Amino acid sequence: MSEIPAELKYTKDHEWLRLESDGTTATVGITAYAQESLGDITYVELPGAGDSVETGDTFGAVESVKAASDLYAPISGEVTAVNEALENAPELINDDPFGEGWIIKIEVPTDTDLSDLLDAAAYKALTA
Repeated sequence: MSEIPAELKYTKDHEWLRLESDGTTATVGITAYAQESLGDITYVELPGAGDSVETGDTFGAVESVKAASDLYAPISGEVTAVNEALENAPELINDDPFGEGWIIKIEVPTDTDLSDLLDAAAYKALTA
C-alpha cells in the first residue's frame, strides 16, 4: 500500500500539492503510487522558474525504465522554484516522493480554489 499523507491534496493524475505555511506557496510532486507504478525514474523534465502553469496543463514529464509520464499542474500560478537536484538525481522521487523528491513550487493566487483536488481518503479510494 502506497503512503498517502493526510495533509496533502491530490489530483486524479497522481500529483500532490502541499500548501505551505506562508499560504502563498504550494509545493508539487508526484505520489508514491505514481512513482511505484513508473519504477526507477531516470529523467525529469522541469519547467523554468517564472513560467506560468494552468490547472490541468502539462508542466513537465518524468521518464523511467518502464515509461514516460506527463506532469499536470494541480493549480494555476507562477512557478517560483524547481527542484534542480532532480537534474542530477531524479531517483530522489523514488526515494522520497513527498520530501526531497518535490518537483516545483507555485505561487498560489489569492482566488485559488482547491476544492477540485482530492483529500487523502478520496485519493486512497481512487488508487484502491
